[in-house]
Amino acid sequence: MPATRASAATWIAAARPRTLTAAMAPVAIGTACAHAAGGVAWGPAIAALVGAMLIQIGTNFANDVFDAEKGADTAERKGPVRAVAAGLISAAAMRAAMVVAFGLAVAVGGYLVAVGGWPVVAIGLASVAAGVAYTGGPWPLGYHGLGDLFVMIFFGQVAVCGTAYVQVGTVPALAWWLSVPVGAVATAILVVNNLRDRETDAVAGKRTLAVRFGRGFALGEYAGLLLIAHAVPVALAVTGGRPWCALGMVTAPWAVVLVRALVRAAPGPAMNQLLGATAQLLLVQSVLLAVGLAVG
Repeated sequence: MPATRASAATWIAAARPRTLTAAMAPVAIGTACAHAAGGVAWGPAIAALVGAMLIQIGTNFANDVFDAEKGADTAERKGPVRAVAAGLISAAAMRAAMVVAFGLAVAVGGYLVAVGGWPVVAIGLASVAAGVAYTGGPWPLGYHGLGDLFVMIFFGQVAVCGTAYVQVGTVPALAWWLSVPVGAVATAILVVNNLRDRETDAVAGKRTLAVRFGRGFALGEYAGLLLIAHAVPVALAVTGGRPWCALGMVTAPWAVVLVRALVRAAPGPAMNQLLGATAQLLLVQSVLLAVGLAVG
């Protein structure tokens, strides 16, 4: 079906607003770590948030067009409609939107470079390159089982530590620790996505970990990631002199419910709901941890 002029609603859906919690959560944690280290710089904090969201949107646009071109998004796919594959937006228009999103992120990054210097250049270029290389280029990361590692690093260590760095000029040890639960739950979101799309990904040659090692592995990975996400706050509260980090354990019962629900879920609407719920878990736990650091 040929693409016609897309509506604003179609473009908003293509940006996948529900995934933006993965961009917001690490900035919240990084800013809380900056506060704990001696002060928050709101200008860099807001710029980091805007830049992270633009990179996330650009990555979503890239995934939409590259997955369509590689045949990963077909009529058999169990997830939400993808704009290019469904003919709602042309591949050319989606590529242009991807360039605009990444270009705006680079523009925002210019301010952060003035604040933080050359390390911000490295962070920004690596983030944009990884966003494109996740599903695009000659050796797409997501098609070779490296998507989970990509999410853990860029939504965990890079985003949290980078946010703290542009505010206090250094990376506090606390930021390294708290980048782990953020990255873990962000990766768990991807695990649900890959488990849902396992069969169609296999046909398209997209060798995610769920495709390579099967359903049981993906379920175990999901449970393990959520366990790690809740173990780190406990460790910081008990042995790290940060008792208020225990607020990050409030979401543990919710995590157990999600694990059980994923075990029972069949690919389709149920997993789509669990994907959204895992994104909500990421945001809520991150807010609780940020509040704990602010209070502590």
